[in-house]
Amino acid sequence: MKALSHLTPASRPRLGRPATQPRPPRTLRCAYRPDPAYFPYGIGNRGDWQSSCAILSSKTLSVEHLAAVNGHKSAVDLNLVPFESKEKPLPAPVESESSASAVAVQPPPKPLTIMDLSPAPMHGSQLRVAYQGVPGAYSEAAAGKAYPNCEAIPCDQFDVVFQAVEQWIADRAVLPIENSLGGSIHRNYDLLLRHRLHIVGEVQTPVHHCLMALPGTCPDSLTRVISHPQALSQCEHTLTKLAPQAVREAVDDTAGAAEHIATNKLRDTAAIASSRAAELYGLEVLADGIQDDSGNVTRFVMLAREPIIPRTDRPFKTSIVFAHEGLGTGVLFKVLSAFAFRDINLTKIESRPHRLRPIRVVEQAEEEGTFKHFEYLFYVDFEASLAEPRAQNALSEVQEFTSFLRVLGSYPMDMTPWIRPKSDDQKV
Repeated sequence: MKALSHLTPASRPRLGRPATQPRPPRTLRCAYRPDPAYFPYGIGNRGDWQSSCAILSSKTLSVEHLAAVNGHKSAVDLNLVPFESKEKPLPAPVESESSASAVAVQPPPKPLTIMDLSPAPMHGSQLRVAYQGVPGAYSEAAAGKAYPNCEAIPCDQFDVVFQAVEQWIADRAVLPIENSLGGSIHRNYDLLLRHRLHIVGEVQTPVHHCLMALPGTCPDSLTRVISHPQALSQCEHTLTKLAPQAVREAVDDTAGAAEHIATNKLRDTAAIASSRAAELYGLEVLADGIQDDSGNVTRFVMLAREPIIPRTDRPFKTSIVFAHEGLGTGVLFKVLSAFAFRDINLTKIESRPHRLRPIRVVEQAEEEGTFKHFEYLFYVDFEASLAEPRAQNALSEVQEFTSFLRVLGSYPMDMTPWIRPKSDDQKV
């Protein structure tokens, strides 16, 4: 299976659809509006949830040419499919005398409904799930854990994964967002804001690194060790002990490093990847479990074209991104206090440069000159469902101090039990 490197309309594969079948209609997408975020009656169905997404929005959008969506105003044309009422069916076409001999007019195709666009159930089969890397990558394992029996679609770059879902080549995407040792993956945070996909779930996968090479290779003969930059950093101390003479070289992904060695028959080069990658590409594992810290876990997010309806019968997590006004004192403190006052636990806060307005210059008196502030976007994860009034009220208060606010998703938390493996000094 080759990675998807180019997604042009002329060349991209049409997986799961015959060549004669028309392209699926555009989905109903959420629009983000500057209306006050207050829902006194909660969220009971998909329409209410889309309305919730619509009113948690950027305040900078134009308020002209508004369209109504579920009773709320929207500045974005959602291209809603017309609904045909069962009580009042559409009248049959009237034939004129000149067209009496013509072929009867075919009825219009049945429009898509909300049920047609609903996300498939969790752990469903027949799903096409895009991931970054080649077969044997940790992302492929995460896709299999999130959606068992799915059809995994490898992509060579993170942004191609987003495009695969947006262009209907894949139904879902699974992307790494943070690692317990390497920290946040900033590239994917930026792509979450650039694209309009929704987070519909998360999965946490333990990372177990192996040092592998062609069969018969001795660690003392290695001159290079190649892998993803984070994998190299996570095994730095162990590599110094196993192959101190080998130089480290970064590549795009771990499994791709193993494939490169197998394809080019590199006898002096080893790779850091999973044991599955060694099995797929016929490499020999020279050392198993070479990560410096046994508590090495990567958190992946599951993405879809449509959000899921938040619930309260199980633990949920909500991810948002916002930019504060920048005027006054303690603005960021006031934003975060909206969650603390309602006993909402924050599990993640990440800042990224505000690319549209990276610097704000503040004018002062002549003798003092001017000084600059760097502007940031803040990504926040908190443990609450948007179906809970406390979460809705918190976001309503947050919006008072922000110039931009977007809900990336409200989704079930990964509650899979995990036991930290024993480190080398704890093993008997």
